Amino acid sequence: MSGWFLLGAPWDCSGTGRGEAAAPSALRVAGLAELVDVDLGDAATHISTEDRDPVTGVRALGDTVAAARALASSLAAGLRDHPGLRPLVVGGDCTLLLGAFAHLRAAVGEVGLWYVDGHPDFADGSSSDTGETADLDLAVLTGDGPPDLVGLGGTVPMVAARHVALIGHRTADLDPESAAELARVPGDVFAVDAPAVLRDPAGAGRAAAAWGEGLGLSMWLHIDLDVLDQAVLPAVTYPQAGGPDFDQLAAALAPLAVSDRLLGVSVADFRPDLDGDGGHAARLVNLLDSVLKG
Repeated sequence: MSGWFLLGAPWDCSGTGRGEAAAPSALRVAGLAELVDVDLGDAATHISTEDRDPVTGVRALGDTVAAARALASSLAAGLRDHPGLRPLVVGGDCTLLLGAFAHLRAAVGEVGLWYVDGHPDFADGSSSDTGETADLDLAVLTGDGPPDLVGLGGTVPMVAARHVALIGHRTADLDPESAAELARVPGDVFAVDAPAVLRDPAGAGRAAAAWGEGLGLSMWLHIDLDVLDQAVLPAVTYPQAGGPDFDQLAAALAPLAVSDRLLGVSVADFRPDLDGDGGHAARLVNLLDSVLKG
């Protein structure tokens, strides 16, 4: 994995301390830090409240804005101080993307997004049962959400919907709430759902890579680990059946990871509190090593 720096984002948008915030530390213990050129430690992404904003329904709105700005600042410093390296940002939950793109939109401009996730994350603060920003981060990135969040990058949207590929999301046997959330995803998002990934993992990755090449933009790769089937990785907050195993996910990610347009990678939603012997952490480090070393 030469050519990368590591930045932790111990971010638990629920404010409950349920486990995601410990993921950067657990993955370091499992050997991730030894695989990169530089470990920059953790950004200050602490969420200290469970309160929901009465207007937007978003949980911990003020803390979320502060955490996003802190991560954007840490990412900017890492890129400034290590210009020959690409960032590997390890969460925490996928709200970390608000911080990543707060920096990228302001500093780079338009950047495309390969969004690998078992869920579309396109709820809004009012419709979400929890108000957690991990339920709505893709909506916020594409300009649908509270002004304090959608404006974090200085320009709205932080990433255009037509510059997003949604990969690995479930589209079968959805409950009504999940179906309604999926229906909110804009039609110009490039979608490669979980059944397509399962049918031909490498082909799905090549299709997404070719789509990204066609954009002519630098690309960010985000991996929410609940894209994996719950049978192989139950240590996530919202596990689901119907996803790929580790080998299938690696095959789908490989064409994206070797793209010349790849600017950086983020990884989210691992729960080390649900990984008693550290075995899942070790498998995740092996996955990242196999994919990102090219």
